[in-house]
Order: sequence, then structure tokens, then C-alpha cells
Amino acid sequence: MNSHHQVDQLTEGEVLAAAEELVTAFSRTDTDAYFAAFAPDATFVFYSEAQRLESRGDYEALWKGWLAEGWSVVRCESTNARVQLCGTSAVFSHTVETTTQTGGVRDTTREQETIVFARLDDGGRIVAVHEHLSLRLPAGDAA
Repeated sequence: MNSHHQVDQLTEGEVLAAAEELVTAFSRTDTDAYFAAFAPDATFVFYSEAQRLESRGDYEALWKGWLAEGWSVVRCESTNARVQLCGTSAVFSHTVETTTQTGGVRDTTREQETIVFARLDDGGRIVAVHEHLSLRLPAGDAA
């Protein structure tokens, strides 16, 4: 008898719903809901950080530092979404425009983001296992 469980393949609708949940939590600076969208061993590559964050805990520590400085998200808009299905995982990419505020000073960035989602067990919730964020250059500024 085969003891391996068949893990259901992801659908585009599931991935889009998981991405929307993640972006919505981020846009509300909802720490608990936002980090619940990531696997504990998720990795993160942010252009603003010198090195890769090796776990959700590493990112949570960085986030807590931002919050301590008075940082919050004012608005976050996701556009140009694309889902590439890969069985029990999927690549979600989009353009994201985010306005944050620190100490009353607002800053808006336009970025490109890729998030890898996976269903880690049979019938299990879909979680993000990797996020890569890049600054989006204005048209005409690309090298």
C-alpha cells in the first residue's frame, strides 16, 4: 500500500484568492494576518535589504522594527497579475504600488513582485514560500 498522500494541484482561482488575502492584510498593516500567509521557512528577497531573509521569523523581526519606527501601510494596489501553475505550487507575479507612512511622512513606491505559493499537504491551505520584490523603473529608465 502506498503511504504517500496525493496533494491536490493548485488552481488559478485559489492562487488569486491567496494573493488577494496576502495583499489585503499587507495593505491594512495587519501583522498577524499578513504573516499567517507565509510558511515558517519562507524566504524573502527585497531590493531594500542587503541579503536574503532566510525565514518568516527574520522578516517578522524586520517588520517589528519598522512598526517601532512608526511605519504603516496607507495603501497598496496590485495590478497586472499573472499566475503560472506548477502542480502543487504556483508563481504569482504582479505590479504593486504601495504608499507607506513613517512619522507622518508618506512615500509611494512602484514595484514588481513575485510570490511563490504552495499547497504543502493534502487539502491544506495555500501559503507563500518565497517572495521577491524589485523596484519598478519608470518606462524609458530601464537599462
